[in-house]
Amino acid sequence: MYVCICNGVTDHDIRQAAEAGCRGVAELTMRTGAGATCGSCLDVAAQLLDEVHSRRELPLPMLSQAA
Repeated sequence: MYVCICNGVTDHDIRQAAEAGCRGVAELTMRTGAGATCGSCLDVAAQLLDEVHSRRELPLPMLSQAA
C-alpha cells in the first residue's frame, strides 16, 4: 500500500528502512522521501516504524529453551 502518495513510498519501503536500522521519522524522510512534500503520511509512517521495531524487540524465551 502507498503510504506517501506524493513521493511514491510504500509500506514495504518503510518496513525495509526500519529493518535496515532507521529509527525515526526524520531519518525515514531522508532515506525514502516519505513526508518530505505535504507531511500528511507522517503519522502512518511513524506507526509502521514503531510496529517493526516493537516486533523486533519482543523477547522470545521459548526459542532459547527449545534447543
